Amino acid sequence: MDLQTQLRQVSQTTLPQIQQTNDLKQLNQIRVSVLGKKGSITAILRGMRDLDPQERPQVGSLANKVRDEITAAIEHQRMVIEQQAMNAALAAEKIDVTLPARPLKRGVPHVINQILDDLEDLFIGMGYQVVDGYEVEDERHNFEMLNIPKNHPARDMQDTFYVKDDILLRTHMSPDEARELEAHDFSKGPLKMISPGRVYRRDTDDATHSHQFFQMEGQVIDKNITMADLKGTLEYAIHHIFGTDRQIRFRPSYFPFTEPSVEVDISCFNCDGKGCPVCKYSGWIEVLGAGMTHPNVLQAAGVDTDVYGGFAFGLGIDRFAMLKYGITDIRDFYLNDVRFLHQFKGGII
Repeated sequence: MDLQTQLRQVSQTTLPQIQQTNDLKQLNQIRVSVLGKKGSITAILRGMRDLDPQERPQVGSLANKVRDEITAAIEHQRMVIEQQAMNAALAAEKIDVTLPARPLKRGVPHVINQILDDLEDLFIGMGYQVVDGYEVEDERHNFEMLNIPKNHPARDMQDTFYVKDDILLRTHMSPDEARELEAHDFSKGPLKMISPGRVYRRDTDDATHSHQFFQMEGQVIDKNITMADLKGTLEYAIHHIFGTDRQIRFRPSYFPFTEPSVEVDISCFNCDGKGCPVCKYSGWIEVLGAGMTHPNVLQAAGVDTDVYGGFAFGLGIDRFAMLKYGITDIRDFYLNDVRFLHQFKGGII
């Protein structure tokens, strides 16, 4: 049998096999057996060395034609097999879009964040800027610039965690106030700021104390600031959080960084000021401390106390949340129990 006849026979035999194959592995086996280095076409072409030179072009041309036909048939069948596989997968994995979607449980902001966001919006509306400071502070800004020198008794109340001899985790948000006082250019206007954040104190964890908690402090420094400005600001903020039916009381106190200093109380939400175990039968609950900024604090920041004065206040975000929602254990804020947290949806639906 001559070479051309053998090539035609390979074509007539292989093309139907390709069309009948529905498996990619079998299709590849056919390709190797016919077109590979040891395939049937290669074996036939080895016989061209025995042909007359005049016959070789005809055999070579036919071999190329058969090779191209088989290659095209294999590629076509490969696409057919892959398309069939894809159609089968789509049919098996199709989604019934007429089914109702599974309901998604929507989370809510943490109750601490709700109070923080509410107070920030309130003070921003009053013209305050929000300042974000450092959780790791130096003693100079955390104590000394706030009229709390070394060995001052007030440091005992704010015993904290030290990183180095003079580097510590901040015990209050007042360092932000000191830094802003240093950096502020009063020729461009007054300083009105709030600084919310996490603070740390070496305290025993119990229902009302924690080694970490959230505070918000604020200060206003300008010309002709009086206690009346402080009183009006705090009354507005307290009524915003606790409602306008709460009575407010200011009483003298002591803080190293303010003079004069006041503690601010609200009438008990549980007994409406009549006296109960919640307010220790006093009718009042302490909510924050405040006062007129001490001249030593202003002078430490290079502010002229003959021209400028102001006030400062500090409140515990955790305490505000506990009083607002009647929470009895501060540790519940940090347990990440969604059953507890989901009770406080605020204004979110």
